[in-house]
Amino acid sequence: MKIKRIDHVSINVNDLTEAKAFFIDLGLEVQAEWEMAGEQLDRIVGLNDVKTTCVGLGMPDGQVWIELVKFHTPSDEKGIQQPFANTLGIQHICFSVEDIEAIVAKLKNRGTEIFSEIQQYEESYKLCYVRGPEGIILELAEKIG
Repeated sequence: MKIKRIDHVSINVNDLTEAKAFFIDLGLEVQAEWEMAGEQLDRIVGLNDVKTTCVGLGMPDGQVWIELVKFHTPSDEKGIQQPFANTLGIQHICFSVEDIEAIVAKLKNRGTEIFSEIQQYEESYKLCYVRGPEGIILELAEKIG
């Protein structure tokens, strides 16, 4: 018995269109779109009367699979929470990128919240944290050399 790989990362969103556009702007491509509902889904996720719409996004090389999920029912009573980089639990996804300066400039023009200017970590990486739609935190990392 062994773990072979991470299959996907799922992100629950309220505005599926905006979240989808954000990740497409970063360079991911829509791989699939579907809707799910029914008793089996209810049992899988442990909720009642579940209805979802999903978008699967990936890199052209197939290495990344992110699922954006819009729960039509039941709704999250707490609404969108704005976590910080130090909030306990899973908080961000890191993308290895080329030309971090161009990506951050594009995100700034789009109105994306940038945690700080691009920082160089030792002689190994340029790093920047950004907050996408609905509080999604991404780390962008460009390897130096």
